Parts: sequence; structure tokens; C-alpha cells
Amino acid sequence: MNEQAPYFHADSGCVRFWIDIDAQSVGASISQQTLHFRFRPGAQGDDAMETFRAHSAEIEAAVRRRIGEGALQPVMLREHDLRAVAG
Repeated sequence: MNEQAPYFHADSGCVRFWIDIDAQSVGASISQQTLHFRFRPGAQGDDAMETFRAHSAEIEAAVRRRIGEGALQPVMLREHDLRAVAG
């Protein structure tokens, strides 16, 4: 089981996180800009980690779908990956 907590990597501007898929820890990331534009487009000064936590189920579902489609690790989520889940 994955025991690494998600964190904001300032140098890349991404939240990096891991989820368990089929008893394997899968690394993924999502940029602060993607989080902002997908989930809080009207907000000013929004916190990437707060937004990530509030929408983690949708974000994890997108990672699972990408892995199921054959994506390699680490998975880098983009806006269109989340739009497809929101559907």
C-alpha cells in the first residue's frame, strides 16, 4: 500500500501524488494551472493542495483511466483528462 502523502513540488508547479492500482503504487502529478483552470477558474490566490484534496476522487479516477488506457508512469494529468471524467 502507498504511504507517500501528496505534496506540492514548487520547482515544477505540480502536486505530486501516488495511488494504489492493483496492489501497485502509481505515481502521478497535476499542475497548479490545471487544478486552477479546471476546478477554480474564478479564484484568486487559490491553494493547489487545497484544490487537490477537494477534488481527489475525480483526479484519482482520471489517473486510473489513463493507466487503464496504457499510460506509463508517472502519469501527468492535463485538463482534457479531467474533462473526460467530468463528462
